[in-house]
Amino acid sequence: MANSLHEQLMKAGLVDENKVNKAKKAKQQKEKAQRHSKQKTEDEAARLARLAKARDAERDRELNRKKNEETQRKAIAAQIRQLIEMNRLSLEDGEIAYNFSDAGKVQRVHVTERQHGQLSRGQLAIVKLNDRYEVVPAGVAEKISLRAADSVIVHNQITESVDDADDPYADFKVPDDLMW
Repeated sequence: MANSLHEQLMKAGLVDENKVNKAKKAKQQKEKAQRHSKQKTEDEAARLARLAKARDAERDRELNRKKNEETQRKAIAAQIRQLIEMNRLSLEDGEIAYNFSDAGKVQRVHVTERQHGQLSRGQLAIVKLNDRYEVVPAGVAEKISLRAADSVIVHNQITESVDDADDPYADFKVPDDLMW
């Protein structure tokens, strides 16, 4: 039993040495082909695994970016809400209607006479918070516009008074009957 199958077949006279050598050679070639195909299969599997891993990593990066953007947007909205709530002026005593446009529609806020003048001069601004309009100081409106420009509805530019030295009519006297 110590003899291999091909030796037993040779002793029995069923095969000769050439056929045994051909069979060995064919078996070796088949094993070699399987080794090479197995290696290629493993390489293909490894390549597909790398591609899948890269795809997953890209998807994870995109999800993280979206999550960070959403978190940042919520933080900015909270900052704006806090700025408006801390610095808004009371509109309860408002007796004069201040008209302005928002999204193509004319809106109205009732303010005091002093606030109306300050709004016109750009010292105050109107901002929008949760579908409500609030009046805040111009400095706060600038901080809000840095975070979200669409929250500031009305912010008139501060106009500086015309200097008398540049006035071309400064040399002319106004008649007394035209002054009131």
